[in-house]
Amino acid sequence: MPVGNRGWSVFRRSLTFVLLLFVAAGALLSGCGREGFFPAVVTKVVDGDTVYVEFNGREEKVRLIGVDTPETKHPEIRKEPFGEEASLYTKQKLLGRRVYLELDLQKRDRYGRLLAYVWLVLPDSFSEEEVREKMFNAHLLLEGYAQVMTVPPNVRYAEFFREFQEEARETGKGLWGLAGGQD
Repeated sequence: MPVGNRGWSVFRRSLTFVLLLFVAAGALLSGCGREGFFPAVVTKVVDGDTVYVEFNGREEKVRLIGVDTPETKHPEIRKEPFGEEASLYTKQKLLGRRVYLELDLQKRDRYGRLLAYVWLVLPDSFSEEEVREKMFNAHLLLEGYAQVMTVPPNVRYAEFFREFQEEARETGKGLWGLAGGQD
């Protein structure tokens, strides 16, 4: 076999390998959406701040970062006032919907749940207005279905969240409209 043909064969194999790398990289990136956001579909609502999603072909339990809704399913805590309403709100807004998960520094909690901000629409920026309009975690606070729960190191939107909670409290929305509110 002449040397030229062997060189051509090596070139073709190398080219095929490079093309396969591009195809594989494209397949991996297609599951990520825009950088830092993971498209998912909400398949089940556990309670107001915990859902199951399907993404990249598997189901994950997700705990929403920065918010705490009243308990309805906790094995050690009895049902809390406004918990059913918070769960129903989450179910109505998220079940079956395509969302975008944004992770922070700590990816999972001690129970193995994925920790995420849940965006209804991909944001154009990370301004207060964008968070207010497009992030479901913020909607829970603004509508009075949740209280702020800041757990470092996941504090990316903590300032906004405190403002949103105060806004709901001042207007008596949701759990803040209950006699005496929640403290």
